[in-house]
Amino acid sequence: MREIVPTGWLWSTTVMSPSDVEVYFCDPRSPWQRGSNENTNRLLRQYLPRGTDLSLHSQAKLSAIARQLNERPRKTLLYQTPAEEFAECVAAIG
Repeated sequence: MREIVPTGWLWSTTVMSPSDVEVYFCDPRSPWQRGSNENTNRLLRQYLPRGTDLSLHSQAKLSAIARQLNERPRKTLLYQTPAEEFAECVAAIG
């Protein structure tokens, strides 16, 4: 069971689970609603142009690209890397 409520740009749906996780969906063809996602896609395009067949690349190469992106400081994270931010979140959990 879920409830869908319009919330301005985004649609919110509360997934009925033990933790009542709230999930947001962006409108189709509205990239301004997905800022972080679009920025990450732009960074990824520096390594892999749009339309690249990923099956032509080894897992080692794709993992190296992911590692480089996760170790790149981001302004939105106050110049921490996503890897550092993730480690802090994990450490806070337990």
